[in-house]
This record gives sequence, C-alpha cells and structure tokens, in this order.
Amino acid sequence: MLTRILVTAVALVSAASAQLTVTNPSSNSWWVAQSSNTLAWTCNTSPYSNFTILLANSNPSVLVEPIAIIAIEENYDCSQTITQQQSTQPAASGYTVLLANPLNSSDVYATSETFEIKALGSSYPATSSASSPSGTSSSSSPSSTGKSGGALAQYIPAGASMVLAFAAGLVVA
Repeated sequence: MLTRILVTAVALVSAASAQLTVTNPSSNSWWVAQSSNTLAWTCNTSPYSNFTILLANSNPSVLVEPIAIIAIEENYDCSQTITQQQSTQPAASGYTVLLANPLNSSDVYATSETFEIKALGSSYPATSSASSPSGTSSSSSPSSTGKSGGALAQYIPAGASMVLAFAAGLVVA
C-alpha cells in the first residue's frame, strides 16, 4: 500500500513539472513587421497535444483583443514560421504570444515574454555564433523537429505513463 501511495505521489509531481513555455519571441528576440517570424516553444515538456496561437498587445490602441493567428497548431512541431499574411500587425511594443486551448481561448496554456514588433527593414536580433575549424562562423536559431512527430516518448514526462498505470492498479509489481 505504501508503494502505491509513493508511486502516485511521484506521478503527480511528474505531471506537475510538465509545462509549455514560449521560447521565441522574447524580450530579447523581437519580430519584424510584414516579415516571416519564428515562434518556438518547449514541445518536449508540454502536456498538450495542440493549441491555438494568439497574438495580444497590452495597448488597446494597437490591438483591442487577442487575435488568433493559427487556429490549431500541433505541439510536436516545436516551432512555426509566422508569415506576414498571418500577422499583419503594426510595429509596436507590448506584444505577447498566447498558446491556448483550441476550444476555449481564455484557457491560456502559456504566454510569451513581452516583445516588440519592429518596423519593416529592421534587423533581427543577433544569434549565437560558434567558430568552426575553417575559421568561418555559423549561427544558430530555434530548432524545429519538422512535422514527423517523432517518438511519443518525448512528449510524456519520463516514466509518467508507466507510473500512472501502476498507480491505477493496471500493472502489478
């Protein structure tokens, strides 16, 4: 009985540590108006399979209420290019990206840091550089796993499904 209680507690802690976080844009990584921009999130720790992507601004003269820019985004994509057709917002500060429940946009799973959309023609923020043996440099940007989906295991906290099955009495030790 004590084992079952301990396993249930571990399962609850595991589930509570799973979270969805917007990694780009951020306060140090802005978007450029009328351009393609990258949105990235922590897909490996997210308990959600999909969500709606909304854009909001704290200044009602810029944006009165959050607008949906992607109706349903699959979590396993890990990032998405937001095209100029999807987000035609003016250059301004105070923007946030919201990742929300597709059936209830007021149920927000994650909110980005406040960021700025800079005017068309502005440069993107500098990315990290690493020197290569040939003396040239390479830059890095938010990665994407593409749309292959990968292994289901990367989306479930380590061992959580087995722990939950054990706690529910479906597996006997």
